[in-house]
Amino acid sequence: MQDVINILGVALLWVGIVFSALGVLGLYRLPDVYCRLHASGKISTMGLFGILVGAALLMPATALKVLALAVFVIITSPVSTHAIAMAAYRSGVPQRRAVRDDLGGHFVPLGVEQE
Repeated sequence: MQDVINILGVALLWVGIVFSALGVLGLYRLPDVYCRLHASGKISTMGLFGILVGAALLMPATALKVLALAVFVIITSPVSTHAIAMAAYRSGVPQRRAVRDDLGGHFVPLGVEQE
């Protein structure tokens, strides 16, 4: 049984490493800040989650701490990514031309006084 847990732990570590590597590649390849935020979100959720769950399986003595950290990351990562995206949008960071702006007219850009 321990062999199965070790294999599963190593497999989850590799899944986390692959997601992190693809996310870093996306940070370099994607055109604007909004697409890059999507890639960084994958790094912090899927990549780190796979690494943390794999570590919890491989090190049972610290499993509770590692799983608590994984839950914390899963909760806070989307919130922080959304906050960064809204700050970039309100600051007027340009988007790609192919993007439809669903928020257009709903938010006042920073530095503009509201009537």
